[in-house]
Parts: sequence; structure tokens; C-alpha cells
Amino acid sequence: MATHVQMEGNSPPAGNVKRHLSSQERAELGKAARRRVPRAAQGVFDPPSSRPDPVSLLERQAESRVPELVPIRYGRMLVSPFSFFRGAALVMASDLATTVYSGLTAQICGDAHMSNFGLFASPERTLMFDVNDFDETLPGPWEWDVKRLAASVVVAGGDRGFPAKVSRTAAIELASAYRREMRRLAVMTNLDVWYSHLDVQAAVAELESQSRSTKSKKARTMAATATKLVAASRTHDSLQALGKLTRVVAGQHRIISNPPLVVPTAELLAQHDSDALMDSLDQILRRYRRSLQSDRRHLLEQYRLLETARKVVGIGSVGTRAWILLLVGADPDDVVLLQAKEAEDSVLEEFVGKSGYTNHGQRVVAGQHLMQAASDIFLGWDRAQGIDDITRDFYLRQLRDWKGSLDVEAVIPPGLIRYGTLCAQALARAHARSGDRIAIAAYLGTSTDFERAIGEFAVTYAEQNRRDYDAFKQAVASGRITATTGL
Repeated sequence: MATHVQMEGNSPPAGNVKRHLSSQERAELGKAARRRVPRAAQGVFDPPSSRPDPVSLLERQAESRVPELVPIRYGRMLVSPFSFFRGAALVMASDLATTVYSGLTAQICGDAHMSNFGLFASPERTLMFDVNDFDETLPGPWEWDVKRLAASVVVAGGDRGFPAKVSRTAAIELASAYRREMRRLAVMTNLDVWYSHLDVQAAVAELESQSRSTKSKKARTMAATATKLVAASRTHDSLQALGKLTRVVAGQHRIISNPPLVVPTAELLAQHDSDALMDSLDQILRRYRRSLQSDRRHLLEQYRLLETARKVVGIGSVGTRAWILLLVGADPDDVVLLQAKEAEDSVLEEFVGKSGYTNHGQRVVAGQHLMQAASDIFLGWDRAQGIDDITRDFYLRQLRDWKGSLDVEAVIPPGLIRYGTLCAQALARAHARSGDRIAIAAYLGTSTDFERAIGEFAVTYAEQNRRDYDAFKQAVASGRITATTGL
């Protein structure tokens, strides 16, 4: 069994691609990896007796976060085993580091659960489906992303009360889709892989065609859900966010106060500190522009900062410092909402080595560019000293741009399987952009060994997640940690 992975040279670019080897030589790397680490071994999860207490890991993570927001994070994790799983990326990273891995690497997400995939707009206004969270991204074992994704599907299936066979099948089909997609990508040219993306409209059309041909109620439900999701994602843009988060006061948009989830800077601190924070965020905005492509920097320079607010986001990120920045152009209705989000150490770093980037905002941005087929035009980074004199890293992006993701609480069994395979295909593309796709494909091979192993791992880890969730609930009940629910 493997112990904690320590990777050398964990710096950009990611992966262990042997650029000057022939395709045959690269394939042999994968076959050699298979001999060292049989695919069946990927199904084993046997935590040591010294396994860290999951609640202690979460408490350690909370030390650098905004204290008054941490109970909100715990409250959101308390909702279900799946919501706990979403917030427990560090716990799973610690567990994955005790499992075997092939020795082949790629730029990995580090938190590849099914809710971190979804729809968004490309700069060309094409609807894309891809990984959409990169807070933990780092070069590492590609298997870790596949295992976290597969486990998330089983955990979600358990939350929905699906038969165990359905959840296991979803994990197996997911791993099969990853294997088949990686093998398809392995024979493509580098440029073709780079431009490859999942055609959302084609996927929806396929579901609609299946619905018509099979006349199945479940097929109709999946097609209708996909069509609704695509339509809804097109309304989840900056204008929708503007209408939800701001109101017009004296002809100017102003951020609506909704504490503790959204708190304008002017309300957050005393006047002197509020002015200092506003000035600090304005400086971040000015400096961060240097990280943008020149044409996008020119576009952003036509806006000025009007107002800022602290915003609580996600589950795993709650407690990190996240700000929304309201920018206005020459016209009061020409507005842009940006999000500046604190970037801390990746949860992977203690297991695979430190990032090659000194700025964690840059680490996130670089990883996103490597993994995503297209990224937000305003995606950039900066470092700033806060009013508490602590220096922190940030990455910035548009707050919303045609965002959409599956409602896990409403998914039906066939939808869980289908969505899992879409996520797996997107993940394979993301890994193929930075890792040695030929070696990985050769490791995966043509048999079903890998998917059966991943199915076994996912089921076993879902059981571990349930035990961790129960321990977490007990920690809340005993008063060890405080959870604020309903937010």
C-alpha cells in the first residue's frame, strides 16, 4: 500500500508528460505503471489506525478563516452526508494519500465532486460544461479526482435513497466514461485535445432523441431536466446577479445588505476601517488588472469601483474572505459584478508538495486555465495586505456568467448515472490537457478492471464518509463545534 505521496518538482507546467518520447514509448510508461500498480488495487481503501480525526482536520482548516463565518460553514455541512462530503476536501485528500496511485500525474482539481461541474459561458458566448471549481487545484495523481468524483456520486445516491446497486452502477459507469474518453483523446493531436469540449446542445439533443425513440417516462424526465437546466443557466448571468444583489438608489446601483451572507463594507466595519478596506480592495482591483490579457485589461479599465461587500459563498469555502466588487462605467446601468476570493494553500499540498507558484491566486488561475476548455475573461489574481496587516492572496472573476449545475436533491437514478458520465468526460478532457494522456490511456487499457475498482472504492469511501458525518454531527451535538443552520 502507498503512503503519503511526495511529488518532486511540483511546479508549472503540470504533469509528467515526456514531450520528446514517441507515442509508443509514452504508452509503455502507462503499461509499466499498470505492472507496478494493478488497476484492481485502485479499489482498495483501508485507512490506517492512525487516520486523523476528521473533525480535527476541519477545525485546523478553520483557524485561518473568519471566525464568525465558520459556524455557517459547519451548518451547511450538517445538512446531509453529501453536503458534509462537499466541505470535507481536506479529509478526503488525507485519505487518498494513503491509497495506491499509478505515478502518472496531471493538473488536478483536488475537489472534483459532482456539484463542482456545471454550465458556464465561454468568452465567445458558447455554453460550456466543465469543471468549475479550482480552489484546491495542483499537479497530482489523476486518480484522486476520479475517486472523489465517483465517491460523490455514491454519496449523493445514498442521500436520495437510491438502491445501493444504482449508486454503485453510477460510479462504475462514471469510471468507464473516463477511461473511454481518455482513450479517445489519446489518439488525437495536441491541438485537437486543447480545443476539445463537451457540446452542451448536442448532449441535450441526444437526450431528447432518446426520449422520443424510447417513449420512456424516465428519458422524458431527463430530457426535460436538461432543457430546463440549459435555459435556466442562460438567465444566471451578471444581470440576474445584479437584480438579486443590488437596488437602485438615487440613480446608482447599490449592494443590498443581507447579513451575515452579504454585508456592504460600510456596514462591516467602523468608518475609518471601512474606508481603509475599501481602499485596499480598490488597490487589489487596480493591481490585478496586470494579470489580465491586454485587451481585457483595456476593457476593465473603463470601469470604476463603486461599492464592495463581503459575501458568503459555497460550502467548503465559507469563512475564507470573499468580496463582491460593484463596478460602473460611464452609464449608471453599465455595471459589472466581480468576485475577489481568498486563495489559501491547497488541501493537497501537504500530501503532494508545495505549489510552484508563490501566489495562491495565481495557482488557482493557472490551474483553471490548464484544465478548463475556456475561462472567464476577467479571471486574474493579486496579493494584498489587509487592515489586520496580514497579507493574503486572491483571485478575481465575474460573479456569474451563465452558471448552472444539477440539482442533486431532485435527480432521478438514470439522471445520476448520465450526469456522472458527463462529469467524467469533462474530467478526462481536463486531465488530458496537462497530463500524459497516452500513458494514462495505456494504464487504463481496454478491460473493465479500472471501473470495477473505482466502483468498489466509491462504495467503501461513501461508507467512511457516513461515519465521518456521524462523528461531525456528534461534535456539534456535544458543543465541541458550533453550527449555524438555515443560512
